[in-house]
Amino acid sequence: MARNDYIFTSESVSEGHPDKVCDRISDAILDALLAEDPLARVACETFATTNRVVIGGEVGLTDQAKLAEYMGRIPDIARDCIRDIGYEQDKFHWNTCEITNLLHEQSAHIAQGVTGERGDEGAGDQGIMFGYATNETDALMPAPILFSHAILRRLAEVRKSGEEPLLRPDAKTQLSVRYENGKPVGVTQIVLSTQHADDSQSSDDIRAIVEPYIRDVLPDGWIDASTEWWVNPTGTFVIGGPDGDAGLTGRKIIVDTYGGAAPHGGGAFSGKDPTKVDRSAAYAARYLAKNVVAAGLAERCTIQLSYAIGVAKPLSIYCDTFGTGEVEPAAIEKAIPKVMDLTPRGIRTHLDLNRPIYARTAAYGHFGRDPEADGGFSWERTDLAEALARET
Repeated sequence: MARNDYIFTSESVSEGHPDKVCDRISDAILDALLAEDPLARVACETFATTNRVVIGGEVGLTDQAKLAEYMGRIPDIARDCIRDIGYEQDKFHWNTCEITNLLHEQSAHIAQGVTGERGDEGAGDQGIMFGYATNETDALMPAPILFSHAILRRLAEVRKSGEEPLLRPDAKTQLSVRYENGKPVGVTQIVLSTQHADDSQSSDDIRAIVEPYIRDVLPDGWIDASTEWWVNPTGTFVIGGPDGDAGLTGRKIIVDTYGGAAPHGGGAFSGKDPTKVDRSAAYAARYLAKNVVAAGLAERCTIQLSYAIGVAKPLSIYCDTFGTGEVEPAAIEKAIPKVMDLTPRGIRTHLDLNRPIYARTAAYGHFGRDPEADGGFSWERTDLAEALARET
């Protein structure tokens, strides 16, 4: 029997978190390569520590002779990311940190799996991917992760605008949300740790800065006298970013998705071109789950897809509506391949993924965002709802 009354917690991290710095650099490099070659195959990883960024991975281009030319631009791309995030610390500064670029040509054996011997386009790897949606918020996302992201985005806005000049880029937040009858109604615990300007600032000083913005972001009535606040609970947090803790691409996959409210297949997203189903099929699964809920077929929906390297069609399609469905999950499973081609090429074509739209996904979640005019977050559209309803 499903629980209706409970507390669920999710966390988010800011764009200045060391791992997110790395995600941003990896995705910015991906965007730059896709802008030059929409069929580029990219697997880019970034590592960051004190005064140093190391970039590695594989690149396959339609004209591989251009690889050396493009590689010369990589250090400037990394510096631009670091500068936009806001790092000008003595031991991690966009203009002075050492950038090492170790990207190289893609393995021919990996490339042959994607190209496929039969002329079709196979998946870039084996794996399982999950998508999830719930009607508990307008964005059809779980409330704890959605509002954790929203808090940090707001704090980044006021930091970058100069409205709050004492805030710095590195931050984490965590919300414990209280549910009644399966719906979010309040926050029992608010945790925020944010880097700040100098060690004379106390936890109370930082709370005074951030509390008005947190209250603005959260729904009315969610904070009350019983809500507990934990702002910079360890005290001083001046040394932040990669100088305080090393960062690595792909270490925040639960932050990137549903905050633990739904399964995750295990594959990270950032730095991977859309032939890699770790990314594109996870986007497709979210798209399908969101459209199931938008169509009124269920209040909650999980979609799982599975793939084998070099094989075009998904090996399996699974749907779970947690007893909230208006139709049987099996009917949704049968409808899905009728309304969307789930081969890697089909996903890329349907969602128009071969374009430079990925750096913007690197922080504050890949899901629950508004579709954008240039095709960004195309997997957040609900244009498939009518077709799914018709086929079920």
